[in-house]
Amino acid sequence: MLTCLCSVTVIPVLFQNSLHQPKDPAVTLDHIFGVEPTKITSPSTDSEIALALRVLEGCCLLYSRCTALAHKYKAVQVLLNILASRGPTEQGVCLDALISLMLDSPSNQIDFEEYSGLEKVAELLKDIQVEEHIRLKCGEFLLLLIGHVYVKENTPIHEQMRNLLGEQCASLIWAASRFGSTLDAEQRQMALQIQARRVVESLEPY
Repeated sequence: MLTCLCSVTVIPVLFQNSLHQPKDPAVTLDHIFGVEPTKITSPSTDSEIALALRVLEGCCLLYSRCTALAHKYKAVQVLLNILASRGPTEQGVCLDALISLMLDSPSNQIDFEEYSGLEKVAELLKDIQVEEHIRLKCGEFLLLLIGHVYVKENTPIHEQMRNLLGEQCASLIWAASRFGSTLDAEQRQMALQIQARRVVESLEPY
C-alpha cells in the first residue's frame, strides 16, 4: 500500500518538473523594473527526461491509479510532444512509456488517437534519416500496440495503419503481434525484435 501511495505521489512531481512543458514567460513592466523578478528555470536535460519517462513507465505498469492520474496531466499529449521534438535518447524510452500509459486505459487511448499518435510514430518509422534503432523501436511499439492495446480486429486504428503504412506492412504487424504467448520473457523480447526488423524491412518499397 505504501509503495502504491509513493507511486501515485510521484506522478505529479514528474509532470511538474522533468516532464513539464515549458512555455515562453510573459514579460511585463514589473519584470523589467525589478518589482517582480522573473523566475528562471533551466530546461531538463536529455538524461533527466529519459529517467523520468522510465519512472513513469514503471509506475503505470505497477498501478492502474498512476495511469489514471497521468491522464489528468495530459500525459499522452506531453509524451507525443517529446517524441516529435526530442532526440533518440528520449524517443526510445518515450515509446515504451506510451504503451504503459495506454494499457487498459480507454481515456489515454482516446488521447493517443486525438493527438494523432499513430501518425507521429508512423512518420518516424518511415523516415530513413531517423536512426535505425529508433525505427526498430517504432516497429516494436506498433507490434505491442496492436497485440496488447488495440487487440480487437477491424477497429478504426487498424484501417488507419493500413492507410499510413500500406497493406503489406499493416498485415505483417497484425499477424506478428500474435506471437509469443507461450514464450518466456527473454524469448518474447527476442521475437519482438526480430518481428520489428521485419516491419521496418517491409516498408523499404514505399
